[in-house]
Amino acid sequence: MNVAVSGSTSERDRPVAFDPMIPDYEGACLSRAVPALLRRRENPPPEWVPPVAAAADQIVLLVLDGLGWLQLKDRAALAPALSSLAGGPITSVVPTTTATALTSLVTGTAPGTHGIVGYRIALGSDVLNVLKWSLTAGDGRHAVPPEQFQVQPAFLGRDCPVVSRAEFADSGFTDAHQRGVRLFGWRVASSIAVEVRRQLEAGESFVYAYYDGVDKVAHDTGLGANYDAELRTVDRLVEDLLAALPAGAALVVTADHGQVEVLRPPIVLDSSVTDNVAMFSGEGRFRWLHAKAGTSEALAKRCSEAYGDVAWVVTREEMLEQRWLGPEVGPKVMSRLGDVALVAREPVAFFDPSDTGELRLVARHGSLTPDEMLIPFIAGSSR
Repeated sequence: MNVAVSGSTSERDRPVAFDPMIPDYEGACLSRAVPALLRRRENPPPEWVPPVAAAADQIVLLVLDGLGWLQLKDRAALAPALSSLAGGPITSVVPTTTATALTSLVTGTAPGTHGIVGYRIALGSDVLNVLKWSLTAGDGRHAVPPEQFQVQPAFLGRDCPVVSRAEFADSGFTDAHQRGVRLFGWRVASSIAVEVRRQLEAGESFVYAYYDGVDKVAHDTGLGANYDAELRTVDRLVEDLLAALPAGAALVVTADHGQVEVLRPPIVLDSSVTDNVAMFSGEGRFRWLHAKAGTSEALAKRCSEAYGDVAWVVTREEMLEQRWLGPEVGPKVMSRLGDVALVAREPVAFFDPSDTGELRLVARHGSLTPDEMLIPFIAGSSR
């Protein structure tokens, strides 16, 4: 699928033509990161794992939600600690959204296997908001038990401590993607390094830590001065974590996705498109359209005519053939997909009238542009 892009995909210039960046699920991909780290003693890690991590006795895996590789490289001077780490970019998964990517990371599986295929997922005639674990009627944990919705074990079934926000402990999404882990909650960012040090001193060989400030700031204010200030704060966190490492330990830093600052408001779909749409799911930059019976072909054609200049218009069948969600997608997961996807390649988003909370977002993600797809996989040890 070859396209021409008329402008930049972020706040700086990009090459003006590119294809969707489809993950290599057998290569340098987020879904392979945790297995590579946890099995490094049994199997030599792939070359994209920095040597300092491959040889480490203990590993801290820090996930910086929303920190794309290209955004980091553009601001290397603001983040000397991060910029000093060895390694490079890997790809996220499809779609490049937190719910899907974090599940792929901790389970070591592609989205087509674990089944959390977006932020808002179609379940029959309803839609599950994965991060809130809610349906139209409210809390979805009774109607959609998280432990049944996503069955792949976290961290290959190993007992690994997780240092994350305290309020996430009882969430449906945590039950779905980190079921059974030992969660050590933090309420302010300064506690992350303190708790990580405590776990390392207790002899833990692998500690997972999560921080979401970058993503929040990007959503709220875009990729400007506030984003730069947050990156400086994150760099201090990295410095603190490096200082907390004992001899023989390594810090590995990655993310779930990058960001694109989008034009606002989102594009409201033309009635010639919505006349064939029964419901929406997904997110603004990866909008699933669920066709009314017998209209899938017409819907795809009309979407291409109306929005082919700003988005990749992809049918479910094309996406499966090109393995956007991984090599295997079972019937249960297939039922969660729409018929046609509008996948933004320009800095735009597509409106879902049932999810008006998306209207306020300044920077967004979900698509397959380099800004969203490329994430860091970098490592270092104590200085």
